[in-house]
Formats: sequence, C-alpha cells, structure tokens
Amino acid sequence: MFTIFKKELFAYLNSLVAYITIGVFLLVLSLLLWVFPETSVLDYGYASLESLFYLTPYLFMFLIPGITMRSFAEEKKEGTFELLVTRPLTDWQIVFGKYLAALALVLFALLPTLVYYISVYQLGTTLGNIDTGAVIGSYIGLFLLGANFAAIGIFSSALTKNQVIAFAIAIFLCFFAFSGFDSLSQLLSLQKFDGVLINLGINEHYQSISRGVLDTRDLVYFISVIVLFLSITKTVLGGRKW
Repeated sequence: MFTIFKKELFAYLNSLVAYITIGVFLLVLSLLLWVFPETSVLDYGYASLESLFYLTPYLFMFLIPGITMRSFAEEKKEGTFELLVTRPLTDWQIVFGKYLAALALVLFALLPTLVYYISVYQLGTTLGNIDTGAVIGSYIGLFLLGANFAAIGIFSSALTKNQVIAFAIAIFLCFFAFSGFDSLSQLLSLQKFDGVLINLGINEHYQSISRGVLDTRDLVYFISVIVLFLSITKTVLGGRKW
C-alpha cells in the first residue's frame, strides 16, 4: 500500500494537473475572501473566517474530483491497470494507496489557507480577537469533508476509463452528498422525513463539527461514508479485474 501511495503521490507531484488544480483553488478562494466585497473578510466587520468555511466545500466539489479523476481512469485507459492487479497486491491495498495519495494532496491544498487565519488574527482590532477553537473545529470539518469527497472521487474514477466522465460523476455525487439531501427534505411529499434526510447529508455533520464541537456521531458518519465508497470501489475493481 505504501508503494502505491508513493507512486501515486509522485505521479501527481510530477504532473502539472495537481499544481494547476490546487493553484486555481487557492486563487479563487483568495479572490472570494479578500477581493470580492460580497464575501470579503475585510468587509465583514468581524475577525472571523466564516466565509472561508462556507465557500471551501463548494470549491472542494471541483478541486477534489480534479485530483482524483485520473486515479483509476488513467490506469484503465493506458492499460496499466491489468499489470497493477497482477502484482502481489490486494484490492484494498491498491484502493487505500490511491486514496491516501489523493488525501495527502487535499491536505497540501488546505495548509496554505492557514495564512488566512494568521492574517485575520493579526488584523483584529484586539490582536488575536478570533475564536481559535471554532477555527480548529472548522478545519477538522474541512479535512473530513475532503476525505469524504476524495473517497467519492476515487469511486467515480473506478467506474470509467474517461477522466472527464469521472470528473463529472464525482462533481455530481459530491454535490448531492453535500446538498442534495437538504434539498430533498424540502419537498412537500418528504417533509415528514426531513430530519432523517438532513442527517443523511454531509452538510449537517460538517456544520456540526464547524461549531467547534467534536461529536462522536459526526465522526462515525464521516468514517462510514469513507468506508462505504471505498468498499464499493473495491467491489467495482474486483468485478472488472478479469
């Protein structure tokens, strides 16, 4: 698994795709947080990073599928997937190796945003006038959200040989997992199940952790989604191996 992880990570870092994708993500996020007045931290009037944690999930819906779309799709297109599965590796080792490599890139994308926290910390009317506990909780929530989206992206890449199709499927699934259940709960015919539907969506659990409270139920939910999509990915690969 560690060999697969290193291979995938170096493959990402040796290509322009990862740098361009992460660069565009950071550029758009910076413009939204510091330039555009509707979402600018400077125009908000309070030492807060709420805009960062509100906007990032939607940017993640494009960033993470862009990172994961090549994971299995490229292997299948180039014919190297058959060579990979004949090596002394289990399906789980292959899936987890690729998943951890994608997760490492998500972490790399998040680390530069710590500059925003330092900036707001320094810019407060009273130095350090920012709720650090809530920020830490929100970053944990973002990382778990990224971990969920990465699992969805890996699954989407296992479905097809075409990276563009894998990208599109991942965007749809990430959006539906994050916001789709909330929208379904608003339908008149499903309003009596609104509590259940909302709890099925990622957004409810992400918002819960972002308040700075680490609830075991939220952690179990995020881990369950990751295990679910990686298990389905393993099943898809097993069914197509021969």
